Amino acid sequence: MDIITKIQDQKPKFSQSERRIADILLNEFDFAVNASIIELAERAEVSPPTVTRFCRRLGCQNFADFKVSLAKTVYVGLRYLKPEPTSTAPADVATDVITTAQNALLQIHHSLGIERIEAAATALAAADMIYAFGSGGNSSMIADELQNRLFRLGSRITSCNDHAMQLMLTASARGSDVLIGSSFSGRNQELVRCFQLASESGITTIALTQSDSPVAQAADILVAVNIPEGGNIFRPTSSRYAYLAVVDTISSLIAYRNRDRAQVTLRHIKQQLVENRDGDDRQLLGD
Repeated sequence: MDIITKIQDQKPKFSQSERRIADILLNEFDFAVNASIIELAERAEVSPPTVTRFCRRLGCQNFADFKVSLAKTVYVGLRYLKPEPTSTAPADVATDVITTAQNALLQIHHSLGIERIEAAATALAAADMIYAFGSGGNSSMIADELQNRLFRLGSRITSCNDHAMQLMLTASARGSDVLIGSSFSGRNQELVRCFQLASESGITTIALTQSDSPVAQAADILVAVNIPEGGNIFRPTSSRYAYLAVVDTISSLIAYRNRDRAQVTLRHIKQQLVENRDGDDRQLLGD
């Protein structure tokens, strides 16, 4: 547990003097992380010994040890301590979400590497079996979406978000198969390990991830998704929309390359949906 979390959890139990110190640490972080014990005591209107006792209450040996713990909090991100102000009115929230989604789509459209998209689609269209890997909330969702898009086009594909199973699937894959992995951070070392193992077996690997990341460097084909995040920690990441646009672009290219097979499979799926659920063909195309 980091020092800020300890302060937030224990604040109701603090004395009035300790609460003044806590308020400064939580609300004036830039000052606190650079302040001496005397400066912090003066700002909180307490004595230096009171600051020392406060530090020890939080499990630190002394003020210097406390400052080290406090400085480490910077690596978590100051935006989680002082979120940027934003309107919470429903109309403004809707505008914020939709605008950032539109911006993400516009950015990926302008930065999309068409040659790499085409290379990825070509490899996937020719694969005997496709393994879609992703871990964590967003990347798992993208792996599942790849399966959701491609099975209906006649591709043999399975998605997986379990690290051990990913490794076993990679070890059992063949040279005619393709492994495609999603990593929003690009730092998924388990996915890197799978890519490396696949390369040793001559299996083509495709990464949907940030440029110049470990996952990107381990892949044969990189489809780069570099969407900067805003400062609003409460809004879901808009890069999801960029990844979905990439998946849909690749899926469409695969459908055109495997047009005959895709058309037959889509018709069979739609026939079953019409006969067993819908009664007509007015529902969503391909779903």
